[in-house]
Amino acid sequence: MAEIGEAALATVSRRQRTFFGEPIGLAYLAFTETWERFSYYGMTGLLPLYLSQQLLLPGHIEHIAGFGDFRAVLESVFGPMTIVALTAQITGLYTGFVYFTPVFGGLIADRFIGRRNAVLLGAILMSAGHIAMAFDASFLLAILLLIVGCGFLKGNISAQVGGLYGNDDATGRTRGFSIFSMAINVGAVAGPLLCGLVAALYGWHAGFGLAGVLMLLGLGTYTAGYRYLPESATRSAADAAAPPLDARQWRIIAVLFGVMALSIFQSIAYYQNSIIGLIWIDKYVDLNLLGFHVPVTWFNSIDSFVSIVSVPVLFALWRWQETHGGEPNEIAKVATGAWMAAAANLLLALGCVLSSRVSAIYPVVYDIILGVAFLYYWPTLLALVSRTAPPRLKSTLMGFVFLTLFLSNTTIGTLGRLYEHMSPAAFWSMHAAIAATGGILAMVFARPLGRILSHP
Repeated sequence: MAEIGEAALATVSRRQRTFFGEPIGLAYLAFTETWERFSYYGMTGLLPLYLSQQLLLPGHIEHIAGFGDFRAVLESVFGPMTIVALTAQITGLYTGFVYFTPVFGGLIADRFIGRRNAVLLGAILMSAGHIAMAFDASFLLAILLLIVGCGFLKGNISAQVGGLYGNDDATGRTRGFSIFSMAINVGAVAGPLLCGLVAALYGWHAGFGLAGVLMLLGLGTYTAGYRYLPESATRSAADAAAPPLDARQWRIIAVLFGVMALSIFQSIAYYQNSIIGLIWIDKYVDLNLLGFHVPVTWFNSIDSFVSIVSVPVLFALWRWQETHGGEPNEIAKVATGAWMAAAANLLLALGCVLSSRVSAIYPVVYDIILGVAFLYYWPTLLALVSRTAPPRLKSTLMGFVFLTLFLSNTTIGTLGRLYEHMSPAAFWSMHAAIAATGGILAMVFARPLGRILSHP
């Protein structure tokens, strides 16, 4: 019955195409995600600098409720840490766990409360978390609320995008996810710019407070479009109608896990730009441009801006490839993204070798390359899972897609602790090697895995 309901909604929605020719529900989902990513990237753009330059310093660290016990637990696992190492570990754990909890959010949505209610609950919790970030004492509570809230929101809202399209509309589904990803990047561009500017002018807590206001706008947007959004039946109802998974579906699930694993290498090389990347830029990059000192957080907007403007260019390229020998399959695109991420990190290593005070052009071009690499692997991965996953497990498997970012970001935090023990050139070369490993593996497995997934 769940699939009948979603198919009917998709049919009705297609008669009301008003958002770039797509179902009206996509507009509400895209703008909700824009505000949510606006607040998320605004907050995470500030977080490493805020931790290393204020919150973890004497006079502030004592005010954080429960931090002494929290730090003791971390150091019992990872050993004693400097402020920079502690910053990298906390940021890596936070950005990792916001992508771990979507697995459980998907399970709860599939089994108990449905996708719409799960997203609504997640938006409420994340709004509370961003507001709590505006105070030193509630830092750990804020992190907890954001992690749990993201668990309910992320995988389920992505599954709702797929639910707007019929199972036979693969082209529309890919287009919808690309528009959805473009909306993500609009928020990712504006968040660091505005929150970073507000923090520079009025202080860290003002920047975090703005992120909270933006998340409240996301909650309002989702509530306004609630009736247009696809719902899934809870698992108990779906189980009564759906047959058990057959061997072919289990094989597809196994392959999807393999593709997800391949994407982890690129994610590690990519998302270090928002943790150690910012700390490195602050120390080693010449930020004076025509008499203006560029805020470090603004670099976090470059890759997302490039991801927006590159969408029509890549669409045109992929159409041309389709008529001239064949468009690369999804796994080949993941491989391409990994190689681009490797090149970006090698560029930073080159800048470190050539000068002790690196020109700003190096991190700018680095983020430009990463922005295009993102489009090759992340929307592709989301669309692939949405297209091929068994219907009764779509939300759960979409949650597992975000689990790859948990593994990536927790690894990034661990690698960040090596930063003070390596030269910058060696540190960025290490990340280039990680991305290249993912590229090699994806190239090797692109054809056999692609054959299995081409006929779901």
